[in-house]
Amino acid sequence: MDKLKRVLSGQDDGNADGTGILERANQASTLSWGTRMKGFLLCFILGGVCSILGTCMLWIPGAGLAVFAVLYSVGNILALASTMFLMGPWKQLKTMCAKERALATIIMLVCLVLTLCAAFWWKSNGLALLFVILQFLAFTWYGLSYIPFARDAVIKLFSMCV
Repeated sequence: MDKLKRVLSGQDDGNADGTGILERANQASTLSWGTRMKGFLLCFILGGVCSILGTCMLWIPGAGLAVFAVLYSVGNILALASTMFLMGPWKQLKTMCAKERALATIIMLVCLVLTLCAAFWWKSNGLALLFVILQFLAFTWYGLSYIPFARDAVIKLFSMCV
């Protein structure tokens, strides 16, 4: 369990001496494990509530689409930020840019911005919905990259269906 805590908090990078400036700064400013778990749960639950609330607001005539786009996007940002409590912001950004996650991260962030553009500037319901779907798929693919062999299982499942 201690090894898991060290890995998730970014303190176990395989370097035994840990004398780098970033490592020392990270260790000096880290939160306790309980605080990290509370922050993770709070952000993750708020992200889920925002996404669900946004989906409910979609059906309100008039401004429903804009409210949906904002709440759904904020929900995804909060869900993504929740893992920063477990890993730390620097390690989270490094893992987001790792080669197995970089494409999913870029697509997710671009679709997030395009969702807001479609809702506010272009006023296009169809585009906003398309970008939300792409945002969801990219976020799911990004999340699956943390589970060993999950992506391979999904690919195999879809290849069997086709």
